[in-house]
Amino acid sequence: MTFHELSLFFDRIEKTPSRLTMTEILAELFTVTNAQEIDKVLYLLQGSVVPLYKKADFGMAEKLLTKAFISGLQIDKKQFDQVYQKNGDLGTTIEELRGSITVIGESDLSIEEVFEKLYKLTQVTGTGSQDIKASIIIELAQSLDALSCRFIARIPTNTLRLGFSDMTILDAFSWMLTGGKTLRKQIEEVYQVNPDLGLLGKTIKEKGIEGLSKIGPVLFTPIIMMKAERLASVEKIMEKVERGIIEPKYDGFRLQIHHNKHDTKLYSRGLDDVTHMYPDIVAGIEKEVTAKEIILEGEAIGYDIQTGGFLPFQETVQRKRKYNISEKVVEIPLRLFAFDILYLNGQNLIHKPHIERRLLLNSTIKVSGDVAVDTILISPLQKMENSHQIEIEFEDAISKGLEGIMIKRDDGPYQPGARGFNWIKYKRSYSSKIDDTIDCLVMGYDFGKGKRSGFGIGAILVGVYDVKTDKFVTVAKIGTGLTDDEWRLMFKKSQVLKSSAKPALYDCDDLMNPDVWVKPEIVLEIRADELTRSSIHTAGRLLKRTKSGGGFEVDVPGYALRFPRLEAIREDKRPTDATSLTEVEEMYVAQKK
Repeated sequence: MTFHELSLFFDRIEKTPSRLTMTEILAELFTVTNAQEIDKVLYLLQGSVVPLYKKADFGMAEKLLTKAFISGLQIDKKQFDQVYQKNGDLGTTIEELRGSITVIGESDLSIEEVFEKLYKLTQVTGTGSQDIKASIIIELAQSLDALSCRFIARIPTNTLRLGFSDMTILDAFSWMLTGGKTLRKQIEEVYQVNPDLGLLGKTIKEKGIEGLSKIGPVLFTPIIMMKAERLASVEKIMEKVERGIIEPKYDGFRLQIHHNKHDTKLYSRGLDDVTHMYPDIVAGIEKEVTAKEIILEGEAIGYDIQTGGFLPFQETVQRKRKYNISEKVVEIPLRLFAFDILYLNGQNLIHKPHIERRLLLNSTIKVSGDVAVDTILISPLQKMENSHQIEIEFEDAISKGLEGIMIKRDDGPYQPGARGFNWIKYKRSYSSKIDDTIDCLVMGYDFGKGKRSGFGIGAILVGVYDVKTDKFVTVAKIGTGLTDDEWRLMFKKSQVLKSSAKPALYDCDDLMNPDVWVKPEIVLEIRADELTRSSIHTAGRLLKRTKSGGGFEVDVPGYALRFPRLEAIREDKRPTDATSLTEVEEMYVAQKK
């Protein structure tokens, strides 16, 4: 397949507002793509040349890319500025200008040829690297047609974002094989263990759906982390768990550690490689973990050396940084409380009962148990006997400055990416109003007025994730709780993610449409006074046909946050890690009680 043919698919996907149509287009693309190309197509669809959990920095700011296109196509700088000012987008600007130019030697490059050149951009470093990168872009600009140049301009600047989630890709795999979504669950179970879409696509192309059964945990490929259900009372917990254990619930960074004798890598909940941020955790793993090969999970939390207590998340979060890391290691040392093991010396442990996994975890870490000495500790546990014990352990956790407790079934497997009652979170806030925070996705923003006009942003539309429909549904517009610096930061982050149309994954009432749509990426931790019902928010809203049959009206109002305000920007979370609609519904019921 040529890159021009792929660009035609990109263009169709970009223009459709329908998630179903998008799925059908992707399935059509996968059908006509051969086994040698499909992994490359899947990475390019994500705006990358490797799986998203791997680092592949193109190292090309928009300024350098623009300069290369102007040079390669011999465009007048004034003309470029005029067209760019009109379009406001580098991709469409390059497309328009390229379309008016005839270049001698223009050819129709294959996907593999273009992919190879883009991949080379990520590999070139050192002296003269910028000139080499510019020459690659110039060659592509002169070889490819106008439409192809639109996407070549967007991929290196991380602005491709075609508006679908990984779940849409999984649906499209199933659609390609069966003409429907019947295989989605089976494919998703493999994806949660190995979220390399290129590998999955190539395997399906070469070996069919049966080939996926051979894919399991792989060292240095992050497994999508299991999630816990929330329950508001001890009585409900006892109904769900007959035999289990109780662990403290730490309010820090969830980390997945992959380690062998040659290397150690740390992955965040969002599958980002954050190894460089936490050198103290890496040193602790290399010193205190005895296994030859291991994948384990734990929570990293800030430790106060003077008091011997733990720091709140707002202080722990300061450790998440790219620069001056060594200073923060001394100022805010971390302790990692390991609580699960998923892989050990070549053995997949995911399907083992929790109690067996814990025994194996205990045997792989040599620790004294002294929080003042060890960087890596094993999360303490107590056998769950009765409701009274749950309350005692809960109060003990709160007295130590922790969030609450976790209750885990003895016989429960590890369920990558899933939320179920094998793990249950119990926090004080679940039993009174909505003191607990909610993780929301930024869907768009309104322009600022008055003082905020200088920030360019005045209110932020946020939503939660409806797992059943794979859509984000609105719960609030936030206009308070941000400092001046946070308003500026939110504007800066949102500018990069601006969308010319409402993303297909969004369900929003026309009355709540923002001035600017933002593509799904930014997750905010929001605090609110309570959950209310609102006919203009779509979270949990049900519509019915009007009596005349000419339209729809609200049958059941949606959920909305009352007095929402920003608590934190959660860069460690992916869009689909946002609080689910099901959780919001359960919190609303608990609040009423």
